[in-house]
Amino acid sequence: MDGNTDADGVQILAPAPKRGIAKRLRDYFLTGVVVSAPIGITIYLTWALISFVDETIKPLIPERYNPESYFSLSFPGLGLLIMVVLLTLLGALTANFFGRTLLGYGERVVARMPVVRNIYKALKQIFETVATQSAGSFRQAGLIEYPRKGIWSICFITANTNGEVQGRSHEDLASVFVPTTPNPTSGFLLFLPRKDIIILDMSVEEAAKLVISAGMVVPDWHPDPQKPLRKLQFSREEQS
Repeated sequence: MDGNTDADGVQILAPAPKRGIAKRLRDYFLTGVVVSAPIGITIYLTWALISFVDETIKPLIPERYNPESYFSLSFPGLGLLIMVVLLTLLGALTANFFGRTLLGYGERVVARMPVVRNIYKALKQIFETVATQSAGSFRQAGLIEYPRKGIWSICFITANTNGEVQGRSHEDLASVFVPTTPNPTSGFLLFLPRKDIIILDMSVEEAAKLVISAGMVVPDWHPDPQKPLRKLQFSREEQS
């Protein structure tokens, strides 16, 4: 029997070598970058967006309605706040019959313009897709055997499978998204029997971190034998 295998012939992995001081310092530095970079970039981009919107919206505000005209102070985010209020009012307007009629008339006018209508349709489809994805985001993380038996992959459960795909199958299917590493926005759509999906205790955010980090960021897990296995939140009864 080889010294690198156990009694069953399974190869025994050698223990990881001890890290030197230089490698530890490098790991600490990289950890600091990983922790601080997203925060710093987020703050910078947020401030840049607020400044851009302020510079665009504030000049359009009549001077008598601009609070900065009465105070010797600047109000960062005032333009962004006004834009949010206006967009909310616009959404409320288009939600009623009069607003939908007005919007439909405007779309018919745009549809008669050869080049403009193509640009409008493309932009409308993009924004509607983003809004739909935001409203129906992933609710659960799961584990499936993919791409073959014995290989396990993280997946996100999206919804029950319906339509022709479900109708032509002899099993109760669920739609799942298998993300790729390190970019989880790309991946594969699979239709799997619900019984073949193991629902994980980790949240969708924790599962996304696990995928993005290529398995290096693993959420804490304390198994409880008394706790029943989690089930799919999507049920046929809820949807009907």
